[in-house]
Amino acid sequence: MIHYVIVVLIFDWKAEYSYDKGFKKNVITIFIIQCLWGENMPRIKYKESDVALMARMMRAEAVGEGKQGMLYVGNVIVNRAKADCLDFKNVRTIYDVIFQVQGGNYSFEAVQKGNVFYNRAREVEKRLARKNLKYWRQHPAKFSLWYFNPYAACPPTWYGQPFAGQYKQHCYYEPEANTCDSVYIGG
Repeated sequence: MIHYVIVVLIFDWKAEYSYDKGFKKNVITIFIIQCLWGENMPRIKYKESDVALMARMMRAEAVGEGKQGMLYVGNVIVNRAKADCLDFKNVRTIYDVIFQVQGGNYSFEAVQKGNVFYNRAREVEKRLARKNLKYWRQHPAKFSLWYFNPYAACPPTWYGQPFAGQYKQHCYYEPEANTCDSVYIGG
């Protein structure tokens, strides 16, 4: 009976919240399941090799922004693996996300240029990567699929996608409303 009450409360809250985003009923159901089972249900399937690969990318892209900045980059990586829309229709694994090529270039500058990405993953970044893979999501990267460092003020849109927020030097952008419901699944 307690689970029923929790489900009703979560369903009502999510239904109100999702109305503006144009969610569908199945998105609400998945959200409820993930709320009830919490950390036991990872956001995506992964292997330890994915953890190390993601940890290397998080470090290479955001080590100067500390653990919080690396977690935000991790949000974007997992969001891209979950997204079934826009540039990410055929991207389902961490490996696919990290090594995705768009317009003849790797999506992540760290892969293109090498820098810290080709160093071994450290345990601290592996813990952060696991946290992202299992459950962690926060604004401004909670629903973001893109980020970049403009070396100036963040523009209000980036390739037509709305600005979600900024953390230190990185600007985060989430999909335009009603174009990518799958990125909003999973809390």
